Amino acid sequence: MLDRPLISLADTDTAEDRAAERTRLLALEAEYCSFGDTVHYTETPKIFDRCEGSFIYDDDGQAFLDLQMWYSAVNFGYANPRLNEAMVRQLNRLPQVASQYLHREKIELAADIAMGAQERFGRKGRVHFNVGGAQAVEDSLKLVRNASAGKSLMFAFEGGYHGRTLGASAITSSYRYRRRFGHFGDRAQFIEFPYHFRGPRGMSKEEYGLHCVKQFERLFESEYNGVWDPKAGKCEYAAFYVEPIQGTGGYIIPPMNFFPELKRVLDKHGILLVVDEIQMGFYRTGKLWSIEHFGVEPDVLVFGKALTNGLNPLSGIWAREELINPTVFPPGSTHSTFNANPLGTAVALEAMKMMREEDFATSVKDKGAYFLAGIQALKAKHAIVGDVDGLGLALRIEICEPHDSYTPAKALVDRMVDEALLGDLVYGGERFGLILDIGGYYKNVITLAPALTISHGEIDMALALLDQLFLRVAPR
Repeated sequence: MLDRPLISLADTDTAEDRAAERTRLLALEAEYCSFGDTVHYTETPKIFDRCEGSFIYDDDGQAFLDLQMWYSAVNFGYANPRLNEAMVRQLNRLPQVASQYLHREKIELAADIAMGAQERFGRKGRVHFNVGGAQAVEDSLKLVRNASAGKSLMFAFEGGYHGRTLGASAITSSYRYRRRFGHFGDRAQFIEFPYHFRGPRGMSKEEYGLHCVKQFERLFESEYNGVWDPKAGKCEYAAFYVEPIQGTGGYIIPPMNFFPELKRVLDKHGILLVVDEIQMGFYRTGKLWSIEHFGVEPDVLVFGKALTNGLNPLSGIWAREELINPTVFPPGSTHSTFNANPLGTAVALEAMKMMREEDFATSVKDKGAYFLAGIQALKAKHAIVGDVDGLGLALRIEICEPHDSYTPAKALVDRMVDEALLGDLVYGGERFGLILDIGGYYKNVITLAPALTISHGEIDMALALLDQLFLRVAPR
């Protein structure tokens, strides 16, 4: 048993004391922590001590500008005072109650999200809560199977990510997540996503989007393409799971004509559209839901992460009434002890109120355009930057070999992550580190998801630090 009090590493007396404590903690981690629930991007993982705004601090007090914000779970900045206060208020009033009973926060939050969806999509629906994104995806799979008389086959995209539970990994395109464990039910059929930078040469982005839809649509031309019975007018597949902006796939932004054309095909053949907004929801792209940019209406929408700004696990699904009303999806259809917990729903309710009051639609659009212009300037300056793109504050920088600015350069990106964590980049005469997240089909894309509260000055800092980092790993 550990019989010493838990203390902040920053409270230890000297750098030597902090180093010794760090060594002790890493040794404990190496012996007693499962590595199955984490990813060590560096040989010696960082141990962080506190956070505020756009910054997180290590045990030596070194500041790191965070450009991924806990995989977009902390959209509204670390230690956001308004949301932290909402958590404390609920903690002091009703912190716990079994999910079989009701509390005000759950009811009002569900109504807020559902009424907003009805206003945006023109459809009445209901909201169902859970604790994590993958768990909400699992709930949506139950909902879809139930609505389709038990069909277990789904379409999903190449490059798509929907979680690592057994059901969610079946509709996630990476075999790596299924290889050791298999999955329940049938694996999805994965369809090409319009990844224009690596698509066929000679096509515009819009032409490529239409090309991908046409390739999908041909599956329904004949029964011998394996998905459609033209005599019965029935499809073997229940739903198509989509991320409007691919997250782990590398923040790939499709052309604006893509989803309307895809939805036309789905509606024609009775296939539900399930939209995964877990990473892009809550104004990451400048709208509450990223699917709004494309003008299509989901049948089911899955959300999580930033709903509570990372303060408490909470996720959920919105679905149109005919799929989720109590006569077709009755009590007990799916359940979790901590779903709709009062701490999470209270913070989420305050977050929804804050999003309306602070006009993130305008500020994210403005900051995103400013940040995108900055990384476009970096692309013009550095041959290792093959592609940049962005929608709101979801931005991508694809790192490539400098000889052609196209061949994926994963080794360079791995070095960037290591160098950024040294904390010795300089801005305004002070040392800083950078927190970066890596994604993409070839793991060579820096996916930028800064706090939506980031200032223009902090964006300038980010661009300057990225410029130094690119020069460090690939001098011109």
